[in-house]
This record gives sequence, structure tokens and C-alpha cells, in this order.
Amino acid sequence: MAQVPMGEFGASTERFVASWAAGISERAAKAQALSDRVASMSATAEGAQGAVRVTVASSGVMTDLRLDDRVRHWRADEIAAEVLAVMRRAQGRLAGQVAEAAAETVGADSETARAVVGSYETRFPEVPEEDDSGYDAWGGRGR
Repeated sequence: MAQVPMGEFGASTERFVASWAAGISERAAKAQALSDRVASMSATAEGAQGAVRVTVASSGVMTDLRLDDRVRHWRADEIAAEVLAVMRRAQGRLAGQVAEAAAETVGADSETARAVVGSYETRFPEVPEEDDSGYDAWGGRGR
């Protein structure tokens, strides 16, 4: 098959295609960098004046739980409620970390950033810090 000379139009088209492909590769590399950063993230929160400390992975799954000796004086339902509350607080911190990573890798206003950060904000809403002043000397809620 014979090639038809395309002149300046052909050269311009080749430059456009090359530029477009480079842009796609760059966006893919940035998205992979964001994915790598998010996968390695964790968040930690404390409650009950430090008696309960929870760390969660980027998936929101608890990866560490630390209980101070004070919790031995609590009722089981108090321990369970505090662990869950602190875990939700830790999970709620993930969206902020993801937003920061997205801004640094793909750009805060990118479609990728909006999708990823929005997903975290929906799954793990920010939970306000609670006032720990209601814990007595043993660490439990006033009885």
C-alpha cells in the first residue's frame, strides 16, 4: 500500500497523538502514586483521656487497639462503646489524609481526587472529638 503524503497536517496530527498519549501516561502514573500513598495510610485516635487508642488502615479496618489499665474497671458495654467510638473517629481522619495526598499527586480539583476523596468522605464521615471530662478517676463514665 502506498503512503499518501500528509504534509503539515500529518505532522501536526502525530504531535497531537504523541502529546495525548504522554498526558494519559502521566495521569496514570499520578493515579498510581495516589493509590500507593493511600494504601499505606493509617489513622489513629484516642478517647477516654487516653485510655483507648485505635489505629485503622486506609481500608478502615482496625489494625491496632491499645487499652490502658483503667479500662479493667469499666463495664464491658462501656469498653465496647468507647472502642467503637474511637475507631469511628480514627476512620473519620482518613478522608483528610486522602485529600492531602490527592492534592499532592493528582491535584485537588481533578476528577480522580474528587472521586477518591468523595468515597472516603461517604464511607468514613468525620466524627467530632468528644469531651472526655465525663470519665471518673478509674476512666469509666460517671456511674
